[in-house]
Amino acid sequence: MSEDEFFRFCQMNDTLSFERDSEGNIMLMSPAGSFSDSFNLEISVVFSTWLRKNKIPGKAFGPSAGFTLPNGAVRSPDVAWVNRGKWDALSRDEQERFAPMCPDFVIEVRSKTDSIIYLQNKMQEYLANGCRLAWLIDRYGKKVYVYKPGCAIIEHSSLDIQLSGEPLFPGFVLNLSEMEK
Repeated sequence: MSEDEFFRFCQMNDTLSFERDSEGNIMLMSPAGSFSDSFNLEISVVFSTWLRKNKIPGKAFGPSAGFTLPNGAVRSPDVAWVNRGKWDALSRDEQERFAPMCPDFVIEVRSKTDSIIYLQNKMQEYLANGCRLAWLIDRYGKKVYVYKPGCAIIEHSSLDIQLSGEPLFPGFVLNLSEMEK
């Protein structure tokens, strides 16, 4: 499917969630479990509140926003952020569709139905397409993976940690130990 056809397909099936990989394969995304979604919402609220309070120029997105990455994949991270300059460079039509860009920052929260290998591959894909910071929170494996371009993946073997938004978000800390896991 072309990008326009895929967008129309998603609009016609708006009660379902899809992603598309760089080869054009379409994946049906199962809804997150209630507990996983509550955890994701808590992270989103902490992050968006910090952005607003600190007047960080950019746009934050939740899990239903789609982005067309430079490699052609269409992905919907659980949390995403794009700097204001990149967002403002898009036309209104591009903003209303699957924005043709890779977010600067993404968070993926593993749900019970998610394969950890699939999510790890997505994180590598985000980096390869221009993401500057990515966190994969695996509540089931009790691990957190931090991805930065040109750096080794940092693996934390606990959810009782504080994640630093440095250097992208100076001063931002996500304290996972304060969240119900």
